[in-house]
Amino acid sequence: MFSFQHAQNNGPKPHQESAFQRVSVNLSGRLMLANRDEFDCTAVDMSPGDVLFSSPARPRAGERIIAYIEHVGRLEGTVSRLAEHAFVIQLNATERKREKLAAQLTWIANKHELGLPEDRRHDRLVPRKVLTELTLGNGEKYACRLIDLSLSGAAIDVENRPAIGTPVKLGTMKGKIVRHFQEGVAIEFSGIQSREALAEFL
Repeated sequence: MFSFQHAQNNGPKPHQESAFQRVSVNLSGRLMLANRDEFDCTAVDMSPGDVLFSSPARPRAGERIIAYIEHVGRLEGTVSRLAEHAFVIQLNATERKREKLAAQLTWIANKHELGLPEDRRHDRLVPRKVLTELTLGNGEKYACRLIDLSLSGAAIDVENRPAIGTPVKLGTMKGKIVRHFQEGVAIEFSGIQSREALAEFL
């Protein structure tokens, strides 16, 4: 199983480039430049400290970037390196946010081993509303955060982890717990959802 660790380097601090182990990814999304122009993008290489984007966007060095990336959600940072059709941003994030991002990237890197049911059936969508509520069959409710979402299921960050097979509702969508992983649980919905049903999160 893949696991993020700080690179063995006494020089850079955690927020600087190369301070974290990096992993190749292929995650699509949208980004916004400082002038609010929006562009499609692909995160090609990521760590909890920086992201390499491929995009038609042409930002300036030091420019602030906001991006919404599938599986990961909202990222914010400043451009540290420019290349042809690509650039790197240094992420502006708290230590807690970096820890969560490391867990998300670990989960992405290991998703073929985790075998989540929705992996092979439906593309994941980028949730813009990530804070929601998980309701158990007995009425107990727990605040949770969406990690990612698809028409057939979701991965959520939640402190209380119901047992596998537990019937739950995520917002208004019924489903059951099908997997535990480092950051939370995976839910498989009772039926394939429409994009309209997921609209409150997108």
